[in-house]
Amino acid sequence: MAGWFATPQGQYVLRWEQARLDAMVADIFGYNALQLGLPHNEFLRTNRISYRFCSAVRGSADILTEAHALPYASASLDLVVLPHVLEFSPQPHQVLREVERVLVSEGSAIIIGFNPYSLWGVRKLLARKKAEMPWRGHFFSASRIKDWLTLLGFETLSDDFGCYAPPLATAKWLERWRLLDRMGGRWWPVGGGVYVLHAIKRVQGMRLIAPNWRDLRAARKNLSPVARRGRGVVGNAHKTDLH
Repeated sequence: MAGWFATPQGQYVLRWEQARLDAMVADIFGYNALQLGLPHNEFLRTNRISYRFCSAVRGSADILTEAHALPYASASLDLVVLPHVLEFSPQPHQVLREVERVLVSEGSAIIIGFNPYSLWGVRKLLARKKAEMPWRGHFFSASRIKDWLTLLGFETLSDDFGCYAPPLATAKWLERWRLLDRMGGRWWPVGGGVYVLHAIKRVQGMRLIAPNWRDLRAARKNLSPVARRGRGVVGNAHKTDLH
């Protein structure tokens, strides 16, 4: 993917993704933030979390690791960004399970993916099985990713789509079709070639069952007269014996 991002197609996609991530992560706070994959691109550059690092299978990442087996403690990260990780992972479900595990309660997961229901998805269908990046990946729809996130207890806060121009090879032709970027968001909002999802990990809190004070007071009232009568009977009996 690093080589593809250097092409006119990749630069077109990267500019949109970087702009969306810059705005999205700027106001997410915490102690630890992870970018999972694509170490050559700084998707956390505007985030103000003190400790930001990158993990990837290879390259100039801070930690080399598989995305489906993260070597981090449970509930230790406040933000995880996944730029095009699920498309090229052999275990996308396990990747999301690992993200859910390492995130703290109310932690954020930001997922970037290619949209199969777009002109870029059509280009993917026409590609050969062993095509070059990114066409060899498995494009998951935003709705499917949302369903997976919901099953893991996430709540999707936002979904943004962009890159409505067709995946042309040259910068000149991509620029000529940039009109679709202005029109696509209005007339075909979910038809962008790329999407960004922002989800929050929700943890259902325990429900505290308070005692029913009304029933307790009623029970005490029912018991009190019996105790008083018992003391009265005993008292009368002693008086009779004395006489």
